[in-house]
Amino acid sequence: MKVVWIGAGNLATQLGVALARAGHETLQVFSRTEASASALAARLHCAATNRVEDILTGADVYVFSVKDSVLEELVARIAPRVGEAICLHTAGSMPLDVFRGYAARYGVCYPMQSFSRTVDVDFREIPCFVEASDEASLAQVRQLAESVSGRVMEMSTAKRRYLHLAAVFACNFANHCYALSAEVLEKEGIPFDVMLPLIDETARKVHRIAPREAQTGPAVRYDRNVIDKQMDLLADDEGLQGLYGLMSQSIHRLALQNE
Repeated sequence: MKVVWIGAGNLATQLGVALARAGHETLQVFSRTEASASALAARLHCAATNRVEDILTGADVYVFSVKDSVLEELVARIAPRVGEAICLHTAGSMPLDVFRGYAARYGVCYPMQSFSRTVDVDFREIPCFVEASDEASLAQVRQLAESVSGRVMEMSTAKRRYLHLAAVFACNFANHCYALSAEVLEKEGIPFDVMLPLIDETARKVHRIAPREAQTGPAVRYDRNVIDKQMDLLADDEGLQGLYGLMSQSIHRLALQNE
C-alpha cells in the first residue's frame, strides 16, 4: 500500500519503518515541525512537508499519528481531501468516530507498545488493535496491521479505552515507580542499576503467573512494622509518603481478594 504519514513522532517512526520493511511505500511525511518531518522522511526515503496544503493526494492510506489534542483539527483539514483513501489514527484513547463527517473510509490501528524514535522494536511481537468504519475498510486495515504484527485483534472504541487505561498502569505508572526508586537511591548515593535484576525478574515472572500471584513485599500481608518504618523514611516528602501508603493499601486489598 502507498502510505502518507501525518505525524513524525515515536510511534510514527517505528511503525513507519516496520511498514516500509514489510514492502509498503511511503509517499510523504507531514509534521508541523520541518526537522521532524525531514528526519523520518530520510529514514523512509520519501518526501517531507510541514504544510498541510502540500500533503499529497493519491495514497491508499493516511495514517494520523499525532497528539490527541490536535487529531481532530488535522482530520478536519486533511481527510476531506483524500477521497476514497483510508484515514487511520493510531491512538489508544481516541474514538473511531473522530473521522465521521470528514473521511469516506476510516479506521484505527493501535499498536500497544511504548515507543522511542531511537530504539528499534520487533513489531511481530507487538499486538495491534484495529477497528474500521465498514467491513471492506476493516479488511484493509487488518491486512496492513498483519503485514507487521503477529497478533492483530479487532476491538471497539469502548474496549480500546479500557485497554489504554490498563496500559497506563502497566507501563507509564510502572515506569514512574522506577523513576521514584531512582530518586530514593540517588539521595543515598546508590546506583539505580542495582535494581535492574529485580525489575527484570518481576517482568519475567508475570509471563508465567498472574500478577496478583506474583506480588511480594510487606504490603501483601500488611506488615505494619516494615510499612511504618518505610513511611518514616519518606517523612520529608508528603506526596511520596502518601503514594506509598495508597499503594500499600491497594496491594493488600488485592491480596485479600486473592485468598
